[in-house]
Amino acid sequence: MALKHAPLTLKLAIVALGMFGFGFALVPLYDVFCDLTGINGKTATTAATAEAAVIDLSREIVIEFIARPNKQMPWLFKPEVTRMKVHPGEIHIMNYLAENPTQRLIIGQAVPSVSPGQAALYFHKIECFCFTQQHLAGGENMLMPLQFYIDPALPSQFSTITLSYTLYDVTSAWEGTAASAQLGE
Repeated sequence: MALKHAPLTLKLAIVALGMFGFGFALVPLYDVFCDLTGINGKTATTAATAEAAVIDLSREIVIEFIARPNKQMPWLFKPEVTRMKVHPGEIHIMNYLAENPTQRLIIGQAVPSVSPGQAALYFHKIECFCFTQQHLAGGENMLMPLQFYIDPALPSQFSTITLSYTLYDVTSAWEGTAASAQLGE
């Protein structure tokens, strides 16, 4: 009787393994899909080069800036300006303000998002505090620069782009890495 069910059991085990493999591959597949389509508002994690783009003076795009610290991040974090009108192709610099009101060193990492998601393909950061971790001792504050431009190829359907940063406390991960490095010496 048990041998009679062996082929079915084998098929079910293969299906279960296939489903596990597919589930495991979903995250990288989703990232590739988002990169190709511009969905999810992901921006580049490396600096763009400042190309000699022709500035489109016939168009103005409104850029809205949003900043929010994660619930576990005690920093005060806000953009210096909340709205800016720009011409596609122009290079702009603006700052975000960060303050650590605690009495201890905290390391922060900002994660950007652009809305609408398809516009992320046309929002180019030349310099951004989000490329590196930010270290602030207790009671310190700093200006964190963002240098960017909007690609003139931005479709005309987009008149407003929102750039949002979420700031995370990564101190414990940094301390773990530093401790591991000391043990390896």
